[in-house]
Amino acid sequence: MSDILIGPFVKQEGTDYLDQIPASARHATSESYLTLVWRKFRRSVMGMIGLILVTLLFLTAIFADFVAPLDPKEPTLAFAPPDTVSFYNKDGFTFRPQTFAISESGALDPITFQPLNGPDYDHPRPVKFFVQGYAYHALGFIPATVHLFGTDDGQPFHILGTDKFGRDIFARGVIGSRISLAVALITVTFITIVGTLVGLLSGYLGGRFDAWVQRVVDIFFALPQLPLYLTLAALIPVAAPSMVFLSIVVVVIAALNWAQLSREVRGKTLALARIEYVRAAEAVGATDMRIILRHILPNVVSHVIVSITTWIPQVVLIESFLGYLGFAVKPPLISWGMMLQDCGNFSVLGSYPWILSPVAFVLITVFAFNALGDGLRDAIDPY
Repeated sequence: MSDILIGPFVKQEGTDYLDQIPASARHATSESYLTLVWRKFRRSVMGMIGLILVTLLFLTAIFADFVAPLDPKEPTLAFAPPDTVSFYNKDGFTFRPQTFAISESGALDPITFQPLNGPDYDHPRPVKFFVQGYAYHALGFIPATVHLFGTDDGQPFHILGTDKFGRDIFARGVIGSRISLAVALITVTFITIVGTLVGLLSGYLGGRFDAWVQRVVDIFFALPQLPLYLTLAALIPVAAPSMVFLSIVVVVIAALNWAQLSREVRGKTLALARIEYVRAAEAVGATDMRIILRHILPNVVSHVIVSITTWIPQVVLIESFLGYLGFAVKPPLISWGMMLQDCGNFSVLGSYPWILSPVAFVLITVFAFNALGDGLRDAIDPY
């Protein structure tokens, strides 16, 4: 029986040479593009950290009422400091974490004339998971009273303290993640659709169409964003509904930022339009729309996905900045930017530094999406 040499394998007569290929090699040849991207992405430590944080952020926003231990609109003690959580009490070490209620001593600070309040170490309160609390509707329609953590004695548990009205900062930050992330997602959706569509058409069609479109893009690049934001904030009536403010914020941010993505997609399209398979499709009579959707868009999607992960934290920062200026949602809605309005007074910030806690929500969000974007870019881009 004679053997035939095929590459690194020897084919014996009467047998299939594929049977001689190791199982791991046969499996590798059948892996999809997404599988290869995931295999490379999961090797990135920062990318996986970003993915976990982004997942937790969205789960927190979806189940915000469950995560929040207190009603974000219910006032308690104004400017109460964060409750102390410790494994020690007056009897010594304990395996169950405990917190201590804030007691009012009745004395006043001789400088600020604020009441001197402190933790009551004589009456520790165990911190538990899945405790009963204020009533809410999970997912908008399921009545529930169970919360992720808290104390079961009915007393408030302020993990980040309270604001000037006595409202729990952590609960307001968790509930506010819905508005901040929703504004970011809706805005980035408009930026992605408009920027990708304009970039594809401009880069592929070229000629005068491309020249005129790029002049429009240059105009949007030249618009000063901060003066425009301030002007709109002055023109919109204070009594306007919150949804009007949200709609204007989304439209303005999307209108001022779609040009950057369109310029990037146009550059990718110009390079792809000269590749052989695109010219072959043109030679056989394929329409422009078919070439753009079937041959160019799939090769641009990877760049668009990475751009989305970089645009979301930018929009979150813009929304927080606009909320700090007052050009954002109005009560009773809550957003991170609106919470930061309390930080505008330096004397208050110096006396009660915990009101700066909403910054932590913004920083975590920005870091999570940037880390996820870096990991996706390294996994998707082979260069």
